[in-house]
Amino acid sequence: MKLQQLRCIVEVFNHSLNVSMAAKTLRTSQPSMSKQIRQLEDNLGVQIFERHGKHFTKVTSAGKELIRIAREILTKVNKIESVAFEQTHPERGTLTIAASNNQLRYQMPLMIEGFVKQYPHVTISLHQSRPSQIVEAMIKGEVDFALSAEIGSIYDDLLLLPCYQWEFVVIVRADHPLAVKKQVSAEELATYPLATYPLGFLGLTILESLFNCAELSSRIVFTATDSELLKSYVRMGLGVGIVGKMVLHPQLDRDLVSLDASSILPISTTKIGYLRGKLLRGYMLDFITYFAPHLTRSVIKAAAALTDNQAVDELFKSFKLPLK
Repeated sequence: MKLQQLRCIVEVFNHSLNVSMAAKTLRTSQPSMSKQIRQLEDNLGVQIFERHGKHFTKVTSAGKELIRIAREILTKVNKIESVAFEQTHPERGTLTIAASNNQLRYQMPLMIEGFVKQYPHVTISLHQSRPSQIVEAMIKGEVDFALSAEIGSIYDDLLLLPCYQWEFVVIVRADHPLAVKKQVSAEELATYPLATYPLGFLGLTILESLFNCAELSSRIVFTATDSELLKSYVRMGLGVGIVGKMVLHPQLDRDLVSLDASSILPISTTKIGYLRGKLLRGYMLDFITYFAPHLTRSVIKAAAALTDNQAVDELFKSFKLPLK
C-alpha cells in the first residue's frame, strides 16, 4: 500500500468519480491513476469502486470506509509535513480561505494589511463560495478556513469559532415612501418589491420565515450575492433592499436611506471554521486573532478541546462579540 494510492481513491471520490479531474489534481495521467487504484484493490482484496467498462459508477460500502480511513491517514501525513515545515520555515506557507462575498469584500480588507506585513511570505488564496460549497471544501481539505454566518453547528467535523455579529438593514432611495421611517415592519416590507440575497445565502431563510410566520407573501423580485449590485438596483428604484449593515459606506452610500430592521430580523454571527484535528501553524493561529482579537491561542485551544459545536457555543456565551 502506497500513499499515492490512498491519494488516488480520495481524489476520485472528491471529484464525484471523475478520474480525469482527479488525475489533474494529482498531476498524473488517467491511466496511471486507474492502475494505482486497481493495484490497491488487488492488494487489499476489496473492490473500492464499482465499474461499467472503464468508468467508475459507484463507491462500494467497503470503499466508503476505506476512503474515510485514507483521508484520516493523509491528514496525519500532512500534519507531519506541517510540523517539519513549521520548524524550518515558520514564516512561510499558504493560507486558503473560503467565504461569502460580504466577508471577503467588507471585512477581510480591514485586517489583511497587518497580517501581510507580519507574514509577507505567506501566500493567501481567497475563494468566494456559497455555504454548502464552503462546507464541502472544508471536509475535502481544500481550504484551511471558512468564514460564514450560515454554517450550522450540526457540522461537528468542523470547529466553528464565533468572530463578530452583524445586523440586516433595509435600504431605500431618498424619495421612497419608506425613507421617512426609522423602523420598518414586516407588513410594510411586503408592500414593496424586494432585492436581497439568494435563498440560504446570508440569512434569507430567516427572511422567508419572517414572511411565512406573518402569513404574508414576500415580493422578492431580485436576488444577488453581490451587495454592491443590490445597492445599484435599489438606486434604480427596482426594489427595497435588504442587506447586511456592514456593506454600507458612510460616504459612498449617502444617497441611500438605511432603516432599522432589528425588530423583525435577528442578529447574525459570523464564524471562522476549520476541520477538527487540523494542525494550525503559527501564522494560521495569528490569522484567526487578526480577524477576531478575542480568539487568542488559549481560547482556540480551549474550544478545540470540546467535542461538539454546541459546547463551543456555550463556551462563548460569556463573550461579548463585536457588532459590525
